[in-house]
Amino acid sequence: MSQIDEKIILQRFQQGDRSAFSFIFTYYYSDLVNFAYTFTRDKDTAEEIIQDIFLKLWENRYSLTITSSLKSFLLRSVQNKCIDWIRHLDIQDRYRNAMMIAPLLMENDTDNYLFYSELREALEQALNLLPEEFSGTFRMNRFDGLTYQEIADKLGISVRSVEVRISKALQLLREKLKDYLIPVFLLTGLLCTPGF
Repeated sequence: MSQIDEKIILQRFQQGDRSAFSFIFTYYYSDLVNFAYTFTRDKDTAEEIIQDIFLKLWENRYSLTITSSLKSFLLRSVQNKCIDWIRHLDIQDRYRNAMMIAPLLMENDTDNYLFYSELREALEQALNLLPEEFSGTFRMNRFDGLTYQEIADKLGISVRSVEVRISKALQLLREKLKDYLIPVFLLTGLLCTPGF
């Protein structure tokens, strides 16, 4: 189509001439679908995009400003619409993936929380049953992260006394927490205790 013909058709279209719109649609439709297909790789989607573009074109016919050729305007519209479609698809995929993973994460987090909450409670109860000198020394080491030397300095006792107290605490905890033996040891780092 020559520039003069395009200009005349475009003027008629912008005045609401349905035959001019029909001509533009028929003339460009196939090429635009093929162009959209290079983005979507799906013929139905490409056709939907082009139909949507032509619908918007008709709805905005009176306020439409085209500074380049009609073909350039349409190609740019198709490109922008396809890019939007790809972005939307990416967001949908990410949302779908998140929705599939979220229940598993929530379930695992809930299970883990309940398990460790129960475990921590059992450990606290067992520690409360121990003599204060054993449980207090144990807490300072396992929960506060103090070294044997730091505990000895803090309590004014020998390092050997700290070792004896923690060893005794471990022995008593083993008896009181038989059902939680391995998890408690993992939770408190008891498996790393020398000579345990």
